[in-house]
Amino acid sequence: MDKPGSRYLCDEMLDDIGAGHSVVATVFAEGKTAYRPDGEPHLRSLGETEMAAAIAVDSERLSGGNIRIAAGIVGFVDLMLGDAAGPVLDRHIEAAGGRFRGVRSTSAWHADPEARGSIVSPPPGLLYEPAHRRGIQELTKRNLVFDAWMYHTQLGELADLAHAMPDTAIVLNHQGGPIGIGPYAGRRQEVFADWRYFMRKLAGYGNIKVKLGGLGMLMAGFDFQDRGVPPASDELAQAWGPYMNSCIELFGSGRCMFESNFPVDKEQRHTPCSGMRSRRSPRAIPKTSSTRFSFRPPIAPIGSASIRKDV
Repeated sequence: MDKPGSRYLCDEMLDDIGAGHSVVATVFAEGKTAYRPDGEPHLRSLGETEMAAAIAVDSERLSGGNIRIAAGIVGFVDLMLGDAAGPVLDRHIEAAGGRFRGVRSTSAWHADPEARGSIVSPPPGLLYEPAHRRGIQELTKRNLVFDAWMYHTQLGELADLAHAMPDTAIVLNHQGGPIGIGPYAGRRQEVFADWRYFMRKLAGYGNIKVKLGGLGMLMAGFDFQDRGVPPASDELAQAWGPYMNSCIELFGSGRCMFESNFPVDKEQRHTPCSGMRSRRSPRAIPKTSSTRFSFRPPIAPIGSASIRKDV
């Protein structure tokens, strides 16, 4: 990420990793940054994938090959292109130099603006759109992952998608986005019960995996960022543990992985790890869990549909 007032590139990531944690590889998730300034609109996000691939090369050089930042790249392609998303995906696969693993499409929407915790404002019901589903099918054809980012109030939409597209590998971001702000402030237990109900439903679909993290975003309603000192691991474990342990219990350790969500979550904690060490979280994640679904190699480019010039 390289935006005004928010720079977080190779050097910054290596500094955080050097805080004493054993991190050997990371996955880059799109952040709407470094887009090409001109050219066809549907191809501008290639700039972000190219940036991530360059960072991957730099990290291996700077670390002597010991740390692989952006070893996997989850980029952005407008899946509303439908069938025409295929050739665009092929361009990202090529630009990533073998690192491209999927696309994140944010569908986080809420009728109340006070409940929204994402700067992205997609239309309601995006996951139901036929064109969007055809775009997702282009991911599936290429052995690529669909990263889903939504609020807990929309998890039923993801269940419908997983049922309709059982061959699509889906990774649910940020533990399903439990909201703790706006109309949900002060209603944590009620939200937790609702969130857990739908997470249990989603766990019944074997094509869904979960990223554990994202609770450092303002959306979740925790106030650690307003304190004078960073929270201790015990505080984070107490606050975030119920969500993480529920995910591991419902999905199993093999379908969960920790996400740092840096630099966004860095406002509430100062290390790239979740703070949920195994001695505090008995349902520990095995070291191999991330490779089970995040580092799958894509199928060679197969798209043939032409890109609409009016998009």
